[in-house]
Amino acid sequence: MTWSQVLLLSCLSATVLLCSAKQKIFMQESDASNFLKRRSKRSPKSQDEVNAENRQKLRADEQRREYYEEQRSEFENFVEEQKDEQEERNRETVKQWRQWHYDRLYPSYLYNHHHI
Repeated sequence: MTWSQVLLLSCLSATVLLCSAKQKIFMQESDASNFLKRRSKRSPKSQDEVNAENRQKLRADEQRREYYEEQRSEFENFVEEQKDEQEERNRETVKQWRQWHYDRLYPSYLYNHHHI
């Protein structure tokens, strides 16, 4: 094959492909004009627009709810850890105090000291 035949064959195949793809890619002229037509502010929204806005609002609400739920859960975990650490420090302090003030009585609490 010569180069002119190859060129002619490739141009012909490209034209066939574009014609078949045109039906899939491009929309009808009436649909295009309706698509580009802008709705005025006073005209009512179509049901599809209302549904799309409602879906967006519901999705935003769900994301907001999940975010705040996660924040609350993280804060609750933080508070619980702080409380556990405080209890542990308090327990250690009480244990040290009891060891220091042990008077050989059992149990070794201060209120078990017998005063006469």
